[in-house]
Amino acid sequence: MARWLPRSTDLTRFCQKLNRVKTLEDDMMETSFNRCLSTIDLTLLGIGGMVGSGLYVLTGTVAKEIAGPAVIVSFIIAGFASLLAALCYAEFGARVPKTGSAYMFTYVSVGEIWAFLIGWNVLLEYMIGGAAVARAWSGYLDSIFNHKIKNFTETHVGAWQVPFLARYPDFLAAAILLVATAFISFGAKVSSWLNHVFSAISMGIILFILIMGFVLAQPKNWSTQEGGFAPYGLSGIMAGTATCFYAFVGFDVIAASSEEARNPQRAVPRAIAFSLGLATGAYILVSVVLTLMVPWHTLDPDSALADAFYRRGYAWAGFLVAAGSICAMNTVLLSNLFSLPRIVYAMAEDGLFFQVFSRVHPRTQVPVVGIVVFGLLMALLAFIFDLEALVQFLSIGTLLAYTFVAASIIVLRFQQQKGNVPAPAASGQPNPEPHEGPSGSELKEYESFSDKLQLVDRDKSKEQREPGQLKAAFEPYLEFLSDFYPGEVVTVAVVTLMVSAICLCSILVFGNTHLHLPTWSYSLLLVLFSLGFLLSLLLIWAHEQQHSTQTFQIPLVPLSPALSIILNIYLMLKLSYMTWLRFAVWLLLGLLVYFGYGIWHSKENLREPQPQRVSARYVVFPGGSLEERVQAVQPSSQPATGLPDTDTDDCKR
Repeated sequence: MARWLPRSTDLTRFCQKLNRVKTLEDDMMETSFNRCLSTIDLTLLGIGGMVGSGLYVLTGTVAKEIAGPAVIVSFIIAGFASLLAALCYAEFGARVPKTGSAYMFTYVSVGEIWAFLIGWNVLLEYMIGGAAVARAWSGYLDSIFNHKIKNFTETHVGAWQVPFLARYPDFLAAAILLVATAFISFGAKVSSWLNHVFSAISMGIILFILIMGFVLAQPKNWSTQEGGFAPYGLSGIMAGTATCFYAFVGFDVIAASSEEARNPQRAVPRAIAFSLGLATGAYILVSVVLTLMVPWHTLDPDSALADAFYRRGYAWAGFLVAAGSICAMNTVLLSNLFSLPRIVYAMAEDGLFFQVFSRVHPRTQVPVVGIVVFGLLMALLAFIFDLEALVQFLSIGTLLAYTFVAASIIVLRFQQQKGNVPAPAASGQPNPEPHEGPSGSELKEYESFSDKLQLVDRDKSKEQREPGQLKAAFEPYLEFLSDFYPGEVVTVAVVTLMVSAICLCSILVFGNTHLHLPTWSYSLLLVLFSLGFLLSLLLIWAHEQQHSTQTFQIPLVPLSPALSIILNIYLMLKLSYMTWLRFAVWLLLGLLVYFGYGIWHSKENLREPQPQRVSARYVVFPGGSLEERVQAVQPSSQPATGLPDTDTDDCKR
């Protein structure tokens, strides 16, 4: 029975495979894509991804049903929360200018299986999101023509009465997706130009809405006679914040496009900041004019802006609002179709997904196979499925990606840079000959024991410490942590921080409702998990981190990413149990793909050295330093080389 059990070495090697990180090229600007996008192009892509139909629908829904005029405050808080996640994306996008967005960021810092699962979830997020926007686009256009398209389809094609399927096939939604797929396949420059056109029209109409809205504004609509500014109180504002947070999903298209940016180190952080700032301003100002034009409790949740202009006697303005909404939805469609094939390309290029999706067209320089295949799949989803029940599923994939990117920022910031090996202590001993042992630059190749040997030779009194090492001020109090390899303690602390955040948010969300905890245990658990979160944060802060002036870095690390982590986890736990059930099923499918294909075809798997027999000898010198001697053992099948036995030469005088 015991012979069928895996050995501990096999389990260790298997876990190492799951958590191996991506090896980046020395020249990260080298790419098979066309680096043609400027800061303006990336900014408009980000605005197109964020300012969609939500500006025309979400503002009215939250104002009437959740927060009242205080929806303004909800958008401000949601914008700040999104800024925490956006800054993490900005640092990674500038530091790792490769396509793949959250998938790539997780792969270079956390591990392979986590990166695959993030990419797998983002893939579904974009597919369902694009199909849902296409159906909303179709429904909005159909409503302008008094539902003639719907009535014609049901009469001549028929209606379906099948669970999870739409009532009728949506030819218009599928057609707009196929047309958008054709434009996207022509190249990044064509996609960017088309996005410019729709974004310019959308922003022009938003500017018209703001000017006309402030002209028609009536401050009495915020008075106590109409219910006041915050009729639902603080709870309504926070509930509105959770809903408004999803309006800012879409800025990650900028990070996904970083491999096509001319100067990603400067363009990506600026584009993320500009697009998020403009989108937040648009949502806040539109909420102001909407709630000042008409009383908030009389708003039509389905078409709040058009209805507000109609009730103030400007029915013609409703057509402009409809045109703006359609243009905004076009930009969201382009954003989804632009990002999805590039993330699939990144996974296929790394060997974790089917290799056919890594092909780049030589003339257009885009992953045309991924664009066509996933464009067709998206059109099929929009054509036959009822996506209303799946829309909430989009949130969990996005929040999970935000969480892992924030954790990756902390891990990577406290790791030593590639090839950054501490200098050996000064001594009067001559440098060893090449045959006597590995040089300082070669020590980094041994990831286990030899890396730890560097800690013995380092000079603890030196002022400049390596990233991941304990700060000198804390060494007298936490000296027992000095024996760990730089970054190890931080990695454990990040895991502890995330576990504490999950437990803390679970108590906040379920403590009084589902768990029915008594007050004393509820308070005690809150205090314990809060202490665990804060102590983990302080332990991370007690270590040195990388400081670079070459690329953008998010300020206040580890505090900023930690706040993003706890906020994202809280919002994930607020989702329904059916969302979590669908998420678990999709994860299981992803694990089947990974263990059936990805783990065997991973390029990191090909880079791993083949196991060979080695013998190692370690000698302690009088000065207290260690030296590792590794000598490959000749296979018995090879003839003897005639070299003398070096066992007696191991000790140097």
